[in-house]
Amino acid sequence: MKFVSTRIITADVRGLVTFYEMVTGTAAVWGNELFAEIPTPVGTLAIGSDKTVALFGPGSAEPAANRSAIVEFLVDDVDAEYERLGGSVGDVVTVPTTMPWGNRALLFRDPDGNLVNLFTPVTDEARAKFGM
Repeated sequence: MKFVSTRIITADVRGLVTFYEMVTGTAAVWGNELFAEIPTPVGTLAIGSDKTVALFGPGSAEPAANRSAIVEFLVDDVDAEYERLGGSVGDVVTVPTTMPWGNRALLFRDPDGNLVNLFTPVTDEARAKFGM
């Protein structure tokens, strides 16, 4: 088995894609107006319209209702990313903070309220875990 992507369902595909393009610095690959992907070297963040939910089963997904998953991106310097993003990310939950497991993390919400974590491993153990 190979993990390929995580898909976020939204009522505003263009808005959410624009947000993640800004956060990641990566241009989206559009399938059509209802679906786009933000490719990364190890996986893809897919963004799909709530209009596609009926294809999976009516009511199987609900936009802007996530309260359990966190979309995470490994970055070279989380403090530099915090400065680069400035006030662009809106609701910052945690400014860059060193966590007990050795990552320095910035946690904020995307426009749909999903949690996003940008982190940099800062301890030897954390860096080793990510091959750094």
